[in-house]
Amino acid sequence: MQSQLLLQLIINGLIIGTLYGVVGMCFVLIYKASQVVNFAQGEFLLIGAWVCWWLLTAWNIPFFWGFLIAVVFMMAFGMAVQMVILRPLIGEPIISVIMVTIGMSIFFQALMKWMFGTFAQPFPPIFPVDKVNVLGLQVQTAYLMSTGVSLAIMAGFAWFFKYSKMGLAMRATAFSQQVAQSLGISVRQVFALSWGISAAVSAVAGVVVGMVNGVSSALSYFGIKVFPAVILGGLDSIFGAVVGGLIVGLLENLGQYVDSQYLKWGNLYEIIPFYVLIIILMIKPYGLFGTRDIERV
Repeated sequence: MQSQLLLQLIINGLIIGTLYGVVGMCFVLIYKASQVVNFAQGEFLLIGAWVCWWLLTAWNIPFFWGFLIAVVFMMAFGMAVQMVILRPLIGEPIISVIMVTIGMSIFFQALMKWMFGTFAQPFPPIFPVDKVNVLGLQVQTAYLMSTGVSLAIMAGFAWFFKYSKMGLAMRATAFSQQVAQSLGISVRQVFALSWGISAAVSAVAGVVVGMVNGVSSALSYFGIKVFPAVILGGLDSIFGAVVGGLIVGLLENLGQYVDSQYLKWGNLYEIIPFYVLIIILMIKPYGLFGTRDIERV
């Protein structure tokens, strides 16, 4: 029974780790483009999940179309946030912009509570079966869907940054905004698109988690849990975000196994990502794949 439980937790860890990796890529995307850490990322998950839930329950829209509309809405919403709230702060100290993202986080969470209440709301039934058998273990159908979608998003990110014109423009902007402008790249357009893509991808994660756990303000905490994965992989590394997400997902579930079988602390699952964050910052401040920033004074 213990070996079966361990295998179940490892599979769960890999599945949730891919989701962490996808949300982690959103952090990295914004940071690489604008050098800003978006502490409202968890609220993007929350808003996307609420929009999809509202479309399905209030308007009886089929899940596929409701999901697609929510993603498109969040992309437009993310671009609007950048253009209306953050664009006027270009040139201001980075700490000012970070504090604005924290303020947005508090505001959006309060707004969602005012609009939809404080109680968790379940998604209507979407799949014919809630769980499927994988290697003799029961796995949530929503998580299997999320794994496929997450892998597709990762592949899409790889193609986008390597071959698309806008992806190359984002890479140039991340390298040097001045050089990018001298090449005729619209830095403002790159900033807006990076926030739009980040919000849209976050909506995907929010809907998946909402299908399993219900939609409530607690969903925004998912963004904070992903932050250790981003630091672990390297704040400016897309590949590092994916690796960091998988590592944190596995550590969470292995921590739950050790806690339930041996330690009996009761909260190791929740706090182990932050233990990892502290240790990584002490040993490798730039993460596993982050770029070392050498300053000469």
